[in-house]
Amino acid sequence: MQSFPQPLSVEEENEYIKRWEQGDREARNVLIERNLRLVAYLVKKYSNSDHSVDDLISIGTIGLIKAVDTYRQGRGVRLATYASRCIDNELLMTFRSDKKQSKEVFLYGPIGGDDGEGNALSFLDVLETVDEDIPERMEKEENISRLYGYIEENLSEREKMIIRLRYGIPKWPYVAERPEVTQREIAKQLGISRSYVSRIEKKALLKLRRAYERRERHGRSEN
Repeated sequence: MQSFPQPLSVEEENEYIKRWEQGDREARNVLIERNLRLVAYLVKKYSNSDHSVDDLISIGTIGLIKAVDTYRQGRGVRLATYASRCIDNELLMTFRSDKKQSKEVFLYGPIGGDDGEGNALSFLDVLETVDEDIPERMEKEENISRLYGYIEENLSEREKMIIRLRYGIPKWPYVAERPEVTQREIAKQLGISRSYVSRIEKKALLKLRRAYERRERHGRSEN
């Protein structure tokens, strides 16, 4: 790790990110080079794999480059945090690819039972093989977190209750989704008419839409 340059300070990082977002490729190169120490640190977790450290660093660097290319300021997360997940994801995808290649025959082997149409089931049929897209997941988490903020800051208690019930949104922290509830069921639960529930829901959704539009206008003005 001594051969890698020291990481940037927060102020330096923000400056280089701004320059890269404006198209400065030299700033992009600096962001990559000054975060290589992070790659080396994360690679240590996988030192017992079949890959050499140099190979792992090369693979992790690909994840770092993807992170720098897709990162945007204003997401509420530091570049290092975002890059860590992208680097980890790139390494894990490599390991999963290795396993799929080495166990290809095993995966296609029958495990008993059928798919309901008389075809024998294999492990390949029941295993999840889609690689997780870390940037996409982080963006989804960011949007969910922002939605919670909009609900808490803009809606009355009754509006919050109705929106959460209608769309299956649990209270914070969101650990699991809840089933959606119909307007008629909510009306019965609250002792009000279905049409009144509908009016409250429409009003609440309008408030959330306006909050979102304000946030978007504010974000564009900052850029």
